[in-house]
Amino acid sequence: MRAIAVANRKGGVGKTTTSVNLAVALARAGRRVCLVDLDPQAHATLHVGVVPGSHPLSAYDVLAGDESLATASVPAGDNLVVVPSHIDLAAAEVALATRAGRESILKSRIEADPRCKGTAPDAFDYMVVDCPPSLGLLSLNAMAAVDEVLLPLQPHFLALHGLSKLLETIELVADHVNPRLRLLGVALCMHEAGTRLATEVGRDVEAFFEASGDRHPAWSAARVFATRIRRNIRLAEAPSFGQSIFEYAPESHGAEDYAALAAEVDQAAACGRDDVRRAA
Repeated sequence: MRAIAVANRKGGVGKTTTSVNLAVALARAGRRVCLVDLDPQAHATLHVGVVPGSHPLSAYDVLAGDESLATASVPAGDNLVVVPSHIDLAAAEVALATRAGRESILKSRIEADPRCKGTAPDAFDYMVVDCPPSLGLLSLNAMAAVDEVLLPLQPHFLALHGLSKLLETIELVADHVNPRLRLLGVALCMHEAGTRLATEVGRDVEAFFEASGDRHPAWSAARVFATRIRRNIRLAEAPSFGQSIFEYAPESHGAEDYAALAAEVDQAAACGRDDVRRAA
């Protein structure tokens, strides 16, 4: 199973939109996918048509209780299950404050699940974790549990500051908690190809990753995905209907772009994984 955290400490950059539509696109391509919603706002949960609280268990029970991923999972479509979020998740950091190994609870739950280990008939091919717009304990649990991080980035100059902060976090987690962790790549979202700003920021991010010099192994192989997620009103409308872009507007630019991004991720997800393991 390939586990990917979708993370950015800044909100409003397309993080949840990317988490949900990437997961659904992979599921539509025949991959079995588990979407884990670690954002207390529960937007990813709503986006796939699951009402927070409609299931007796949530990601909070997985992290703060003794529930397994399997008991908290809810079917959300063909080849797709979701571990839903709930507002209770906002209290997880307090609930876990004195718990030993609190940063590795999600990792332990994944390691105990036969579907994640590939030993069950309905084994997962992918896990996509939607992180909250912060770098606290919930995001740390995600990064401790996954192999890769995907960074959605809105093409404006302030977003570059968020990139540097996330890289610092990935380095720290890779050095001290999860040596397998690496940055898979950057996905430019809300992209407006006709603007000079979007072009310049995209070029700056690409130049940053291509620059020579010593780079941390956790992000030395990162890339900017060729697919640009174009600004599209259908992407903004779809969550209010509890649908991914593929159900809501399958002929839209949003559906086209996320299908292309999923194909890139599917192709690139394993790149460098062996190098990271050797480095660990």
